[in-house]
Amino acid sequence: MTEALALAKLFDPVEVDWALGHAAVHGRFAEADLSSILDHHARAPKAGEHRASEDRSLTQGTSAWARLGQHSKDEAL
Repeated sequence: MTEALALAKLFDPVEVDWALGHAAVHGRFAEADLSSILDHHARAPKAGEHRASEDRSLTQGTSAWARLGQHSKDEAL
């Protein structure tokens, strides 16, 4: 509880209360678990927000660069 009180000074007390409930449901009360839960929750994507991952990228890729400098069939050499 001492850690929760200290974190309530840094975070919104409502978020700390949520994190305490989350920790209780999952049995996570080791040292730094509460701050880890708060940190993860703060960094998690919000509704409508997209983030890249190993499985899904937000970029178009680099395949177009492979054709750079190559001649097409229609070009006369």
